[in-house]
Amino acid sequence: MADGSVHQSARDRAYSSTDRVGRCRDQRTSVRTTALAYFERLRAEDPVHYCANSVFGPYWSITRYNDIMAVDINHQVFSSEAALGGIAILDQGADLRLPMFIAMDPPKHDQQRKVVSPAVSPANLERLEPLIRERACAILDALPRGETFDWVDRVSIELTTQMLATLFDFPFEQRRKLTWWSDVGSCIPGPGQVVETEEQKLAELMECLVAFTELWNQRVNAPPTGDLISMLAHGEATRNMSPEEYLGNLILLIVGGNDTTRNSISGSLYALSKNPDQFAKLRANPELIPSMVSETIRWQTPLAHMRRTALEDIEFQGKTIRKGDKVVMWYVSGNRDDAVIDNPNAFIIDRERPRTHMSFGYGIHRCVGNRLAEMQLRVIWEEILKRFPVIEVMGEPDRVPSPFVKGYLNLPVRIPA
Repeated sequence: MADGSVHQSARDRAYSSTDRVGRCRDQRTSVRTTALAYFERLRAEDPVHYCANSVFGPYWSITRYNDIMAVDINHQVFSSEAALGGIAILDQGADLRLPMFIAMDPPKHDQQRKVVSPAVSPANLERLEPLIRERACAILDALPRGETFDWVDRVSIELTTQMLATLFDFPFEQRRKLTWWSDVGSCIPGPGQVVETEEQKLAELMECLVAFTELWNQRVNAPPTGDLISMLAHGEATRNMSPEEYLGNLILLIVGGNDTTRNSISGSLYALSKNPDQFAKLRANPELIPSMVSETIRWQTPLAHMRRTALEDIEFQGKTIRKGDKVVMWYVSGNRDDAVIDNPNAFIIDRERPRTHMSFGYGIHRCVGNRLAEMQLRVIWEEILKRFPVIEVMGEPDRVPSPFVKGYLNLPVRIPA
């Protein structure tokens, strides 16, 4: 049985447990294949489920595709405001509660999002594609042959970090700082983690702010250009941001442009390695690459959930959600809902409706960079298929220890000499 399916042993454990998703005992638990069985049971037995006691405090789980969509588009009732808790199941400490436009409600959300949207407009993506292809070719041509290497570091991180440096017009030779700040921004501090304490995390983020403030000061005193810092510095809705808000939007753009795309690039190779019939189908027909990209983004679901906070009491699918309640939309569950997606646990690259997935969200908070992410995945796979008749995944990857980011720390790979 290919990875990504719900194994019978996991299903047996899920259906014999009495605490459903309360199985999570640690804030850094990854959302892995074994969790899918619990979501399967929740969708069947209690799709709008209240968990009264957990390491995240009390919260509602929304697990069915159409219910998640209903919450996602109802921003009048379900708020994203950072001050109310923001967009992740784990509440941030007051010092780390950064305002950013994804964690805002209208009208401020709309005004700030509009400022940076031109960076991912169709015209700009068309301009960027040759540059992405040139870099993808250079990265792939430099890979070792006949020895095991880390695909995450050499390919997934490198391609997405180079793109981020371009979007920010950040010093290219220092681009790995963006990777580091992305890892810091999305991590949960703890022993053995990227940073061990909230104080360390705050100190690293302050270094990010200092570096980007220098860039802001350069751009604000120059004519507007097409990079994200210049857009923010000259945008009517963003030019008077507080330092905290500037840092919050930087972390949003860095993590959004880095983590999700890099985990989908890694996830696509991992999924194809676990499903060799699909890999053969792709090699036989490269025109399936766009469909495979969408299937990977559904199957991988690089962000496992988004969180909202109820602004008023509301009756929802027979349950009463109270004002102030934490509501978690489990995208990773909605993407496996067989009421909407046929055979959802299978990885099938030629599905009839491959873009039917919720990995980019719905409504006003739908991922602003979704087309750029898809384009990077498409281009890297067009170039992979031209070069490598065989890519061997040599072992299981280590997973990102997070209930929010569903991704890979590494993926050992070998390309035959």
